[in-house]
Amino acid sequence: MFEKLTPRMRRIIDTSQRIARDYEQEYVGTEHLLLAILSEGTGVGMEILTDRGIDLARTKKVVDELVKASLEDTWVFGRLPGSPHFRNVMAGAIEEARQLESKVVCSEHLLLALTREPGSVAHAALEKLGLRAGAIRLEITKRLDRTCEQSDAVGDNRSGDS
Repeated sequence: MFEKLTPRMRRIIDTSQRIARDYEQEYVGTEHLLLAILSEGTGVGMEILTDRGIDLARTKKVVDELVKASLEDTWVFGRLPGSPHFRNVMAGAIEEARQLESKVVCSEHLLLALTREPGSVAHAALEKLGLRAGAIRLEITKRLDRTCEQSDAVGDNRSGDS
């Protein structure tokens, strides 16, 4: 299922595991993925967040407030269990990549999937931070179109991450 993740996406998933441990939680949730995108610090997903004035400290504060109010059921994913929302978001990121005709799953697909997972901590945090799926999709499409135009001569994989 995860064979088409970019090296950046693999770092984001690894970072989300570390963040979950830092929170002393025994699962990996969507909130950890969102914080991992910001912690990793590169990629289209990160650019979109920072362009909207969203940084790690602000997001961590919102996530901390939401986590206190909500603990989710878990399922096993890799080294730490993942929440059901985590699984849905990962599947959603793969679907977003397909819809955007990308050969690999990147941080922008993960960000879109996070905005489309109602009931998750990351979705609630993004809502509180003012991000909506439609605006994010439009921004990603613009950036990917620009990236494709710039790299058509090189044979781009239609993705912002590498």
